[in-house]
Amino acid sequence: MGKSYEGIEGRLREFIEAQRIFFTATAPLDGDGTVNLSPKGLTGSFAVLDELTVAYLDFAGSNAETIAHLRENGRITLMWCAFDGPPNIVRVHGRGEPVFRDDPRWGELMRHFPDIEVTSHGLRAIIVVRAEKIRDTCGYAVPFMSYEGDRPLHGSRFARETDESLDAYFHKKEHVATSIDGLPGLPLPLPPLPGDA
Repeated sequence: MGKSYEGIEGRLREFIEAQRIFFTATAPLDGDGTVNLSPKGLTGSFAVLDELTVAYLDFAGSNAETIAHLRENGRITLMWCAFDGPPNIVRVHGRGEPVFRDDPRWGELMRHFPDIEVTSHGLRAIIVVRAEKIRDTCGYAVPFMSYEGDRPLHGSRFARETDESLDAYFHKKEHVATSIDGLPGLPLPLPPLPGDA
C-alpha cells in the first residue's frame, strides 16, 4: 500500500538521493497536447534543497518540452524507482519552474551542485520543483538492473561548445525555442553562462 509523506527527509531523502536515474512528466493544458516523459541522470545533477523543494540541472538537448510546459502551467511529477535493493517507487507531484542563466537566483542555486562540471554539458536551466504531494508505492514489478556508470557521450558532445555555438545549436533545433505544440520553450538568445557557475 502507498504511503504519503509530509516532506523529503530521512530514509525517503536517502532513497531519492541514492538513485542514479529519475523521470519527469509534464503536459500542456491543452487536452490534445503532447505529454512529455523524460529520463534524467548524470551524477551530481540533482539536489534536495529542503524538505519540500528539489532541483535538477537541465542540459542541452534537441527539445525543451519540460521547460515549455513549466512555463505554461508549472505542473510536474518526478519519479524514482529502485532497480536494486528493496522495491520502492517514489513520486513527487508539484509545481516547477525553469530558472535560466540570467536569473539572479542562479548563483545561489548552483551551490547545490558542487560535484558536476556544468560547462561540459551545455547547461541551459535549473529546474526547481516545490512538492505538493509526496507518495511511495511498492515497486514489486520493477526489474533488477545494475548501474555501470554515467555515459560519457553527453559531456563529450557538448564540452566543445561555447555559449555562442550552443546558442546557434539551439536556434537550429525545431523544438527548443518552441515546444512540439507551439508553446514558448527555452528563451533565446541563450545568455552567457555566469562566471561563478
